[in-house]
Amino acid sequence: MAVKPLQRSLAEHSGADVIESLSIQHVPFAERHGKLWKQGPFWFQGNFQPFTLSLGFIGPGLGLSVGWTVLASALGLLVGTFFMAFHASQGPRLGLPQMIQSRGQFGYRGVIVPLAATLFTFVGFNVVDTIIIGNGLQAVFGWDATVVGIGITVIAVVLAVYGHDWLHRAFQVLFWCSAPCWLVLSVGILAGQVAGSAEAGADGGGGGGVGVGGFTLVAFMVQFTAAAGYNISYAPYVSDYSRYLPRDTPTPRIIASVFGGAAGSPMWLIPIGAWMAATLGVNDPLAGILDAGDQVVPGLGAVLTLLSVLALVATMGLNAYSGMLTVLTGVDSVRPLRPGRRARVLTISGLAVVWCAVGLSVSADFSTALGNALLLMLYLLIPWTAVNLVDYFFVRRGHYAITHLFRPDGIYGTWAWRGLVAYGVGLALMVPFMVVGPFTGPVAEALGGVDVAFVVGLAVSGVLYYVLTRRLDLTTEEPAVAASERELALGEPVLVNDSPTAAGTPVVNGTSAVDK
Repeated sequence: MAVKPLQRSLAEHSGADVIESLSIQHVPFAERHGKLWKQGPFWFQGNFQPFTLSLGFIGPGLGLSVGWTVLASALGLLVGTFFMAFHASQGPRLGLPQMIQSRGQFGYRGVIVPLAATLFTFVGFNVVDTIIIGNGLQAVFGWDATVVGIGITVIAVVLAVYGHDWLHRAFQVLFWCSAPCWLVLSVGILAGQVAGSAEAGADGGGGGGVGVGGFTLVAFMVQFTAAAGYNISYAPYVSDYSRYLPRDTPTPRIIASVFGGAAGSPMWLIPIGAWMAATLGVNDPLAGILDAGDQVVPGLGAVLTLLSVLALVATMGLNAYSGMLTVLTGVDSVRPLRPGRRARVLTISGLAVVWCAVGLSVSADFSTALGNALLLMLYLLIPWTAVNLVDYFFVRRGHYAITHLFRPDGIYGTWAWRGLVAYGVGLALMVPFMVVGPFTGPVAEALGGVDVAFVVGLAVSGVLYYVLTRRLDLTTEEPAVAASERELALGEPVLVNDSPTAAGTPVVNGTSAVDK
């Protein structure tokens, strides 16, 4: 398939061109304007919002004490963020959206399988976010939930349409506005300035102790798994926001920066959420923020509520942006395309209609719905993250023929059976260990309802993929990798069109590199 350059950005500063021009294309080396220091605050702010706070409601809702809830969450965050952060290193190295890179493990069309799982995650998060904001602002300020849902959807769409740089800017501004306010609230809580009617001590589901009466293994594992799944769910799109970094960005530094940011804010907010659920007796994060904030400083609650809503809306923009990349990757896997701004706007708008309609129509016990949604996301993503990381760090060690990821006749094939088998087997073997909603797998039932499915998925998919690739002769890929590097050094973003050429023959500007 011939590889042709996309049109570069139009006029540098015209109104239309503040919209990001690239989507699923490779980011040319000359356009790598990202800054490493921005990654930490970016991912910190990504989790510095009411959804994160509400994770702290899960444990107390199941009878877990605040202390045990905090411990389970911290352990889960360490596990989940570990895997998420390693994906961030792929952005600078490859300059690609995460799911385009996954064609290396699943094939040009086979990637559609994990794409379905990731799209469910992006849309699912925005559905839950719409519920949180709509119901919360209705309860707190009496605002109409439907009007709020439509309004926040429009804002999220605008952010996603403008793209990478605007999302980074929005998160920076919100970080510097939100952090001081949350700090004041946290100090007030620690100083005992906030009181509630639901204080129960360490013997039940409330208080701060790690008492015997406040612990069950099932509740602990639900909280642990939800916290782990929360940041693992970022894995399919973390490199979407690191792909503009220079290629020589040190791997340990980008991993550390993303890990610190993504784990730092949940480590801060989840304990506050657990304390609010146990002490204030709230089951809505925005109501808890308003109540606690106003007790510390009059008016602080309203300010924090609005800042929290804006942070969550910005995160919805994040999900919409990566959802767009996922949809375009899927379409391109069936019919090669050259996506421009029109495709970007239409795709994001279509996703917005879906999540807004579902979010405004769903009504369920929020804590239960949140826990089940996170578990489903975790189940679907765990086998993918295992396959992807094993391939990147242990099989191909970061060496990919990037131009071939855009070619159905490239070296990675149309349906890469090794990745698909590892994903499918891992997902299937997780089922007996699952506990989600009314379903309890037979092994989980034998374990007393303890869910360890994600451990099984990680181990089975990762190990199986590694075993299946032991006979893969990577020396046959080296010429294509070298040719791809030469082509990318010319500095042109590339995508495929539908004109045939000899498989394995790199092309530059529509002409075979051999001819040049």
